[in-house]
Formats: sequence, C-alpha cells, structure tokens
Amino acid sequence: MARVTLADVAARVGVSAKSVSNVVNGTGWVSNEVRDRILEAIDDLGYRPNLAARQLRNGRSGLIALVIPDLREPYFAEFAARFVTTAQHRSLTVLVAQTGGDRAAELAMMAGEGFPALDGIVMSPLRLTPDDLTGRSTTPPLIVIGEQAEALIGPSVHHVGIDNVSAAAAATEHLIGQGCRRIAVVGLQDSGPSATSQLRFDGYRQALTNAGIEIDTTLLASVGHFNRAEGSVAVQRLLDAGVDFDGLLCFSDSLALGALYTLGSARIPVPASVRVMGFDGIEEGRFHIPTFSTVDHGVEQASDTILDILAAPNPSPGTQHRVPYRILAR
Repeated sequence: MARVTLADVAARVGVSAKSVSNVVNGTGWVSNEVRDRILEAIDDLGYRPNLAARQLRNGRSGLIALVIPDLREPYFAEFAARFVTTAQHRSLTVLVAQTGGDRAAELAMMAGEGFPALDGIVMSPLRLTPDDLTGRSTTPPLIVIGEQAEALIGPSVHHVGIDNVSAAAAATEHLIGQGCRRIAVVGLQDSGPSATSQLRFDGYRQALTNAGIEIDTTLLASVGHFNRAEGSVAVQRLLDAGVDFDGLLCFSDSLALGALYTLGSARIPVPASVRVMGFDGIEEGRFHIPTFSTVDHGVEQASDTILDILAAPNPSPGTQHRVPYRILAR
C-alpha cells in the first residue's frame, strides 16, 4: 500500500498542503474548524509524517521526552497519557522515562543522555537545583512541571503549572463553605522535596486566616510520601490522638484515598461527619464511594501550553506559564 502523503490529506480536506503542514508541525495559523477537519482526515487516512524527512527539512525530529518521577502514581500516569494523546494530535512522538526521584537520573535525562535527537524535554524533577542548570545548553529546550521545579525557572527554562497557593486556598474555602471549621491537613513534609507541601500549606493557612479561623497545630498531619499508605497512617494518627476534625484537606488524591480507607475502617461517615478534599483530579476519584472533592490541575491545557512553547519557531526567554485549576465539588 502506498504511503499516505501530506498532499493526500490536503486533497481530502480541500485545503492547501501548507495548511496541513501547519497543523502537523504546530506552526502557523489554522482556524479551529479547519484544524479539526485536518485532524479527522489524518486519522481516517492513517497519515504518518516521515520523521527523517521532517528533520532534514526543518531541523525538527518530532520527538519529545517526558521525564517523570514515578509512573505508578496515578497523577503522573494520567498526565503522561494526556500529554501523549495531545502530542499525537500534533503528529509528535513522546518518549516516556521515569527517574524514581533519583538525582543522578534527573541530571542525565536533563542533559538528554540516552535519548535520540529531541525537539524538547518535559520534566518533573524532584532533586535538581538551579545550579544544575548553570551553563546548560538551550538544546534541546527544557520545560519543567511540578511544584519542586518552580525554583528552576531561568533564561532557557520554562515552567508550566497551576498556582498551588491559590488552588489550596480555594480548596480550603470550599470546605469552609460546606460548614467545616476544624480542617485537618494531610500532606505536610518535614524532609526531602517539600515544595508541593509548603505551597499547598500556604494556601490552607491563607484561607483559614481570611475566614478568621486560627491554625490548630494538632490538625497538621505529616507524611513521607504522597501515597495511599501514608494518607491512611496520617489519619490514623489523628484518630489515635483523639483529634476532633470535620474536614480533611489532602495534598493529593492518593493521600485522600488512603484517608478514606482509615475513616471507613473507623466507621466515620463521609461526608456526614467529615468532608474530604483531595488534589489532582485523578480518574479513580470519580468512582470512589464515598465520594470526595478535589482540585483539577488542568492537565489538558498544560499539555497544549507545553507543546505551544516547543512549537514556537524562535525560543522565548524562560518564564512561568500559569494554567487554570478548578474545584471539582462532589
């Protein structure tokens, strides 16, 4: 069977080859209506860009590396799935790698070691420091995600993500609006990468202050990692200490799922006695009983923003790119 060409797609849609090229390469301007028709034709015809020819023609390989700490964590797995899908719609290929939060692995992957020619590296680092980026080449472009990476923004490094302080404040305000006055926090971290914990705690504190509620240190539960086991143990400690609480602000949905397990085991009804708020908007949370509210990170828009930055013909100075979040009230 003959290879489907860019011209075949253009003929099917009734547009110029240039318009199809703009959609495939994420360049130029094409109306949303025409873009949708082109993408539909690409799917119908099975068009696949010739990556070698593309690289010779415009210096781009069509390959992007996505480097994350741990694919076992639902948020990272779902981010990867959404990012890959969004990239595929632009005829880009994503190579996914995980670091386990290991500093040596992060340094190697940031430098592009072990990867073929890349159009960009998208990375969620836990151990990198600003000094690690000193003298780094601007090729391939580096875009970082995750709260720990906000300190890495520099002349050649972009960061894409939500405003965690504002999001955590909104999540706490939602619980207050539901009548909660003793809101426990599950997710403080005393060691290791703790930027996520600190930013979300700042939002929690801000919301309580605005509501005229004093912070009670007995309501602050620490964890070592953002997973189910840690969430379960943290809430058990609160219960064992006899701490009275009517709301839980969990700094991840995995922590919230662990917290719900312990509350259920203790026969504490949710939401009748305790309202639970998570963070991440993972798919599993939609189908959990009892239900819980959460913060949606806007992963789809973040993916588009990242790919728009990488598609720009001329690199722009590194900066912070905020994407919107939303409270999913359940």
